[in-house]
Amino acid sequence: MPRLGDPAPEFTAVTTQGDITFPADYAGRWVILFSHPSDFTPVCTSEFMTFAVMQDEFALYNTDLVGLSVDGLYSHIAWLRTIEQKITYRGHSNVKVTFPLIDDHTMEVAMKYGMIMPGEGGSSTVRAVFIIDPKGVIRTIIYYPLSTGRNFPELLRVIKALQTADEFQVATPADWIPGEPVIMPLPGSCGTAKERMDGAAEEKLTCQDWFFCTKELSEAEIDSRLQVKSVETLVG
Repeated sequence: MPRLGDPAPEFTAVTTQGDITFPADYAGRWVILFSHPSDFTPVCTSEFMTFAVMQDEFALYNTDLVGLSVDGLYSHIAWLRTIEQKITYRGHSNVKVTFPLIDDHTMEVAMKYGMIMPGEGGSSTVRAVFIIDPKGVIRTIIYYPLSTGRNFPELLRVIKALQTADEFQVATPADWIPGEPVIMPLPGSCGTAKERMDGAAEEKLTCQDWFFCTKELSEAEIDSRLQVKSVETLVG
C-alpha cells in the first residue's frame, strides 16, 4: 500500500471516458482517485451522484475526479445510464457522470493502491480516497467502511487546505475552513522565535506563545490565488 509522500503508483486503464495513463495524463492537476465497492449499490450510487454534482466545484480548484471498482466496463456504463435515467438523490436527478470510472476487473489497480481489504469487503474495493498533487505525489489517504458514505464537503475542504498550505506556506488548524486564521510555520531557532514574538504586531500575527502564531487569511484571497492557478493550468 502506498504511503503519504510516495509517488502515485502508475497504471494504464480502460475507463468509461476512454483509456488513461495515470498519473501522467493528469500532470499539473490535482486528482481525487477513489474506489467504490460495487456498481448498482445504493451507497455508491449516492456517492457518484454527489461527486458528479460537485465536479465543477472541484474543478475550480484544479482538481479532477477518477473513480474505480472491480466491476467491468459494461457494468459501469449500464449503472451510470441507470443513475442518469432513474435515480433522484437530495433533489438531484438526470445526473450525468462525466468523469472516468476505471474498469479494474483484474484488480491490478486496486492491489497497487491497497483498496481491497478482505476483512471488510471480501474481493470488493472499499471506499478509499487518494488525493494526488500536480507532481503525482500522494498527499492524503482516507478510508471509509462499506456501510458509510463519504463526506464530500470534507473532501473539498481537504483540497482547499492542501492547496492553501502549499500556496501560502502555512498550516491549517483543527476544523479549519477557508477564511479562518492559518498557522505560521514553527521558528527554526531560539533567535528566530524571539524575533517572531517581538515582531508579531508588525507582521500582523497573533502569537499566544512562540510556537503558536496565527495569521488572518481571507477566503477571498485564498480563492483568488487558487482559482487563478486553476485557470492558468487549464489555459496552459
